[in-house]
Amino acid sequence: MANRSTSKTFGTVSADRQKEMSGLEFVQGLVDGTLPLNTIAKTLGYDVIEAASGRVVVAVEPNGTHLNPAGTVHGGLAATLLDSCMGLAIQSTLEKGVGQTTVEFKISLVRPITPETGPVNAEGVVVNCGRRIGIAEGRVTDRMGRLLAHGTTTCLIFQA
Repeated sequence: MANRSTSKTFGTVSADRQKEMSGLEFVQGLVDGTLPLNTIAKTLGYDVIEAASGRVVVAVEPNGTHLNPAGTVHGGLAATLLDSCMGLAIQSTLEKGVGQTTVEFKISLVRPITPETGPVNAEGVVVNCGRRIGIAEGRVTDRMGRLLAHGTTTCLIFQA
C-alpha cells in the first residue's frame, strides 16, 4: 500500500468550519483530502480511506518506526487506528453542529503485527448512536482478512 497520506495536508479544522458540516461531510473531507488529517496520522503514517454513514476505514502499512522493544509493532498503533476509525464512524452519523469525543475504549490484541504483516485496515462500525452516547466496534485486519485486533468504544455526543 502506498502511503496515501503523503499527498494530504495535516492539521486541525476550526470549530466554526466543523459546525458548517454534517459529521459525514467532515469525515468524507478527510478521505478526499479537502480537510486536513490530524497530526497523529502524519506521525504514524495512517490515512482515512473510506467513509459512509456509520462506517469508516483507516489504513497503514506498519514499518520499523512502529516497533516496540520486542521487535513487534507497538500496541499503541492498533489502539490509535481503532480509536480513530470507531470515533469517526460515530462522527459520520452526526448532524451539523454536533460533535463527539471518546469516553472510553477497550481493545484486544489478537495477533502480533510486524512490518512483514503488510498493509492493515481498521474498520469502525457504529453499533448504536443515541442523543448523548454513541457505541462503535472496530476490527484491525491484514490483507488476507485475518483479525489482528478488536475494539469497542463509547463516545459522548454533544452540541459543538
